[in-house]
Amino acid sequence: MKAFIVWMVGLATVVPQHAWSGEQASLLEKYARQARQESPDFTVFQPQRGELFFTSRHSGGKPDTPACTTCHGATPTSSGMTRANKPIEPMAISKTPSRFADPDKVEKWFGRNCDSVLGRPCTAQEKGDVLVYLLKQ
Repeated sequence: MKAFIVWMVGLATVVPQHAWSGEQASLLEKYARQARQESPDFTVFQPQRGELFFTSRHSGGKPDTPACTTCHGATPTSSGMTRANKPIEPMAISKTPSRFADPDKVEKWFGRNCDSVLGRPCTAQEKGDVLVYLLKQ
């Protein structure tokens, strides 16, 4: 319980509570539980780590998708394009308020995109860090 309170206090300092829906908050809670299981040292999601993850080039995945920005655009507030030339709405909830509202869709796309970019599933901490970064945008 103490870790959850620390996590919520830490999250409240980086993301105003009104910025996320109940579904988005539930996703963050789920990822926090999973992150604590993956690493007992986990304390809080950090948007700075999420930004670094989102904008960095990674190895291990497909050569034509080395970064999230490859398809999602240079910034979360810009539109992107799939490899099949289909438009992707901005990832930032300030531009696409319904983003991350469907937990099943979020899991589906994290699964596909993490495999494509990293060549492996994302950790819960990676998902949470990226999510708090995008919720701030």
